[in-house]
Amino acid sequence: RVFAHFGFDEGLAGHITLRDPEHEHYFWVNPFGVHFDQMRISDLLLVNRTGEVVQGDRPLNTAAFAIHSRLHEARPDVNAAAHSHSMYGKSFSTMGRLLEPITQDSCAFYERQAIHNHFSGVVEETDEGDKIASALGNKTVLFLQNHGILSTGPSIDIALWYYFSLERCCQSQ
Repeated sequence: RVFAHFGFDEGLAGHITLRDPEHEHYFWVNPFGVHFDQMRISDLLLVNRTGEVVQGDRPLNTAAFAIHSRLHEARPDVNAAAHSHSMYGKSFSTMGRLLEPITQDSCAFYERQAIHNHFSGVVEETDEGDKIASALGNKTVLFLQNHGILSTGPSIDIALWYYFSLERCCQSQ
């Protein structure tokens, strides 16, 4: 709901995932078709590495699965990830460059950011998710050029803090 509160949504776009603490190859994700401001715990889906919904009865967001399943697979240290098309993040991403360390806040991203500049549109296949995970490498945040931003972290609160801070740094720069 905080994503909706801050306007980090564009219709139904955007997804947040959290690796399940009991099943390392499963993750929780918001479903397709539920706006962030309407999201409830009971709406969340538990998904396995093959895209099967293990718990929940809403439709799975194909793009969320294609991106986040590959991130969680490639990076065991990433327990949470957030992506959306927030105003400043998507605007800054069009420039195809990294944030400069020009403010105290943007210095938090120094050597922690990467760019995926081969975005092909709506992500529907896991091979595109593999490319996104590869572009992220061992970094914390990723600019999906002409698309938006993505943040990761060892916990949901850290991944979301990085998202909020990255959005504000994009706005500032």
